[in-house]
Amino acid sequence: MREALSCYYRSHGSMRSRSVGGGVLSGTVDIPALPAKLVADWEREIRHHLALEPGDVEELPLARARMRWPDYGRCVQAVSAWTHTLGLTGLLASSDMALMVCRGARYHHDGAQYGGSAFCNLFLGDDRGLDLHFPSTGQRIALGRGTVVIFDTCQPHAVIPRGASGFDAADFPVDLDCTLAFLTWELAIEHAGVAQALQIRFDTDPSTALLVSQEQVWRNGAPASVCPGSGRWIGPT
Repeated sequence: MREALSCYYRSHGSMRSRSVGGGVLSGTVDIPALPAKLVADWEREIRHHLALEPGDVEELPLARARMRWPDYGRCVQAVSAWTHTLGLTGLLASSDMALMVCRGARYHHDGAQYGGSAFCNLFLGDDRGLDLHFPSTGQRIALGRGTVVIFDTCQPHAVIPRGASGFDAADFPVDLDCTLAFLTWELAIEHAGVAQALQIRFDTDPSTALLVSQEQVWRNGAPASVCPGSGRWIGPT
């Protein structure tokens, strides 16, 4: 599957091609439980402003959260220490970061917006019985407090119930507490340590890169998308 995929992304003002990394790095770091006041603030934000539906992934206000989150620095330091063990020392400090929340997540890839990045996600809340699923590789990662993952943004992924075979909005009824908050960092895919860890190869199709103007993922020589329910690629076979 990996050999059939190509990502075209913007690099220093021009388009470049690369392979799609099939590996997912994961671990667990020790972080404290979230303060009740912070969780209550997030619940109000979700209810009154985000209108979060099953499968949605939205951004929470990070600056406001930090005012109610005395252990924020400890969480960041825990991830920084973990990335150090992977040879990515100091990378988080130079990477864009956001605070996100999801109510499950449909299968998707992020290569059309973040083709030049890998994601590093730290999940903050208690285990809700949900997994981060990568259908192309078969990897499933149970999501609990302190779960941390690094993966290629072009790799299809979803957040689904443990034991489920796909995404179904009916698995996330309104009366079920199944929202997950997480910190996410955009790691530069061209960083040597990131590329090595995810086994990325660059300039795999320079001729096509000259022809495209927008970031995108191709499969077997043509643009492809992902089925939101199953995670299967839709496009040329």
